[in-house]
Amino acid sequence: MKQRNLKPARWISLGALVMLATVFAACGGDDGVPHATPTLTSTTPPTLRVEGEIVVFAASSLTDAFKEIGKAFESENPKAKVTFNFAASSALAVQINEGQPADVFASADETQMRVVSEKTGIEDQQVFATNVPVVAVPKKGNAVQSFQDLAKPGVKLVIAGKDVPIGRYARDIFAAATGASGVGADFSDKVLANVRSEEANVRGVLTKVQLGEADAGVVYTTEIAAAANDVRAIAIPERYNVIARYPLAVLKASKRIAGARAFVGYVLSPAGQAILAKYGFGKLPAVP
Repeated sequence: MKQRNLKPARWISLGALVMLATVFAACGGDDGVPHATPTLTSTTPPTLRVEGEIVVFAASSLTDAFKEIGKAFESENPKAKVTFNFAASSALAVQINEGQPADVFASADETQMRVVSEKTGIEDQQVFATNVPVVAVPKKGNAVQSFQDLAKPGVKLVIAGKDVPIGRYARDIFAAATGASGVGADFSDKVLANVRSEEANVRGVLTKVQLGEADAGVVYTTEIAAAANDVRAIAIPERYNVIARYPLAVLKASKRIAGARAFVGYVLSPAGQAILAKYGFGKLPAVP
């Protein structure tokens, strides 16, 4: 088989195309970083180097994991600075919709992400982790030994407010365990009658249990490891429990879109997912 020789003109054409591609790749955006967008997948880490501040609003339960992710992201992007605002997802949604500057929103549920999407606008939304509610009890306490014990008279129970994701999950769990196929016909009513306080976020619930001010509280699995010296977890029966899905997204109001996308890409990358797993978060859900 004979090998065809390219004419000189063809070589010049290919060389010109390479030069043009190089020129376009070097062009920067108006925020000081290239316009290229990292691919948002769970298998490909972002390669784009960014600079400047990236403001991330994240659910309280993400505090420890995201702080480590932020440091790792900054080590790969030395000219970037990640600033976090941690609070209940419901509180963060209100802040964002009231116009507080933010680039990325990471919520503990899809409801609060939808609240932000409908008013402020988002893009590149991804579910990046999962979590499982459990009952936290003091290690030295014995008032609550099982999920069913939450309905015992006199139990001091602490949960989060109804608009806070973990607070809503708790109420959904109690409702699911009520009825003929549940723990009892009035299980939810009995449990809610034992509520002594409603906290602003999951960390507030855990603190009350740690301090012995509550016999039990509903928190995420990820919270238990950080307080293992003071509390232990009681599993919620799977047939009543929920799986918390955590979405994150770039906010359309962001003035640092490229940097925000790069941070989202890092969270979805193998490196970001490994850090989340280290703190007890479930794996990134498979794409159907």
